[in-house]
Formats: sequence, C-alpha cells, structure tokens
Amino acid sequence: MYEIKKQIYLDFTKNQKSALCNFLRALVKKSPELSVDAIFDKFIEDEKYYLEINNSRFEFLADIIDDETFINDTKLFIKECIKYYEYKKKQEPIIQAQKEFEKKKRKFLQEVKMSKDAPTKKQLYYYEKLCKKYGLEKRELTSKLDARNEIDKIITEHEPQVREFED
Repeated sequence: MYEIKKQIYLDFTKNQKSALCNFLRALVKKSPELSVDAIFDKFIEDEKYYLEINNSRFEFLADIIDDETFINDTKLFIKECIKYYEYKKKQEPIIQAQKEFEKKKRKFLQEVKMSKDAPTKKQLYYYEKLCKKYGLEKRELTSKLDARNEIDKIITEHEPQVREFED
C-alpha cells in the first residue's frame, strides 16, 4: 500500500494526499464487504454532493473529480487498501497466538524474578495472620513466589469452609 501511495496523486500537496488517503482507507475499513467500484462510487457521490453545497472536506478535488488520472489513482488505492485489510484479517490468528505467547512469557519471567526476591514484609505479616487464624504451622518462606503460593494455597483450602459458615 505504501509503494502505491508514492505513485499516485502526484499533483497533490503532501497534506492533500495524506488527508485523501486517510479518508479513503477509513472508508474501506468501514465497509470491507463492498467492491472497489462500489466504494469509489460512494466516495464520488458523497464528494460531489459536498462540493455542490460548498462544504467539501477536499475542495481541491472540485476541478479534477472527473479526471481519468484521479479516477484511476483512487481506484488503485482503494484496491490496495482492500488487499491490506484482507491480509491483516488473515494474519489475526497468528498475531493473537503471538500475543498469548508473549503474555505467558511475561508471566514466566515475572515468576522467575519473584523466585529470586525475598518475601515482602506485607506477605510475611499476611502469611503469619493466616497461619494463626487457621491454626497452621508456619514454615520458612524463601521468596516472593514461595510466599504468594503458600498464601494462595491456604486461602483456597480454607475459603470453602468460610463460605459454608456464612450460608
């Protein structure tokens, strides 16, 4: 798409070209089920209407809206946008799998880091309170990971009992 962008609308300023391309790309994204000609016709119809009422987003198109070069460039760009979004849609499962892998990797690295750090005062205090509350024997906690796992284990073992008494 970016190579095509360099080859089209050669008479436009940088800002005009950018604004028009962004608008067309958004139009394609909004209606991916439409064909190139349908999207083009919709764009031209809307643009002619706005030019008639002197409220156009692209006033610079007034003289060239029916020009063959402009029509060909626009259709070419719309076609490239459609290809781009179709490709992006096909890549979505791969991207999701990659995100999931990265998420698992971050979690694993976080646990590795936690296994090397000493437990915090809050964790030790909370662990002591839980042991006292449920009458459990305390054991030495060597890392943040160890403390987290022990606290989770105590809570999951004794949580159902607490809920039974509340009902």
